[in-house]
Amino acid sequence: MCSRVLYVGDDGLVVTGRSMDWMIPTRSNIWALPAGLTRDGAAAVNSFSWTSAHGSLVTTMYDGVTIDGVNDAGLGANALYLSAAQYPERDVATPGLSVAAWTQYALDLFGSVAEAVDGLSAPPYELVSPVLPGGHAATGHLALSDATGDSAIFEYLDGALVVHHGADFTVMTNDPTYDQQLALCSYWDEVGGHAMLPGTERPADRFVRAQYYLDGSTPTGDAARGLAEVFAIVRNVSVPMIQSTAAKPNVAPTLWRTAIDHRSLTYYWESTSQPNVFWMELANVDLAPGAPARRLEAEEGPTRAGEVSDDFVPSEPFTYLPEVAS
Repeated sequence: MCSRVLYVGDDGLVVTGRSMDWMIPTRSNIWALPAGLTRDGAAAVNSFSWTSAHGSLVTTMYDGVTIDGVNDAGLGANALYLSAAQYPERDVATPGLSVAAWTQYALDLFGSVAEAVDGLSAPPYELVSPVLPGGHAATGHLALSDATGDSAIFEYLDGALVVHHGADFTVMTNDPTYDQQLALCSYWDEVGGHAMLPGTERPADRFVRAQYYLDGSTPTGDAARGLAEVFAIVRNVSVPMIQSTAAKPNVAPTLWRTAIDHRSLTYYWESTSQPNVFWMELANVDLAPGAPARRLEAEEGPTRAGEVSDDFVPSEPFTYLPEVAS
């Protein structure tokens, strides 16, 4: 489920795109969250807390999970499903942070990928797991990108954090783990190129296709062209409205897609069940300390098109899905 690509063009144009694939509707909405908000990590015992240093535009699942977004410094974040993720065994002496809030924590505290790598590599919390609606485990990995084209992938494997940091890490899908995805992509590079691209909805096949088309994309400084390149790749690796099965938990329909223009600080959103792309320029959204949190209905909202920053409605900030204590 889900695919992410990072496009670096000319004249400072950097665009991150992703698809959101899931077995059931995510009831996703977009939130404008100002700096200065106090957060709670939703752990059952000794919950971690912090105050946001950056404002952000984020997409939620069930208004309880931050799954995607960009902050006012141009840091973008995309969380994707990873069944192989395994978080450390809980030690309640260390404050706990729900995985549902992990993406938000990165957007709240850091202005660049390099800052995030430093901060997330020795975190002041332990990640804890909630359960998503439908009984699905909240296990995932996190991709960060910024206006310089820097990139990092964060995975918890066998209880330890693994970080892939560098501008070359431009594509991410789901299982297998990221090092294995890179190895599979190298294999396909050797055996075939275009005539041999794998074509299924499996995450490993999506990874190879996304990397191939990204490598073949045209560098440009024109935002409209760069966005078109990114959306074309993300649509190519999207999944039709097929029925999900327990036997293939990493294959699910694409529900929506986003793109972040890091240069102009614009956040684009596209539902697969509606005909238009709409967007929000962060310059048009008040994210300063003291501003109200605001919410925009997205996945189940009305059809939208164009710049929609004026459509946000003041709302009490959401809380994160809590840890399921053992």
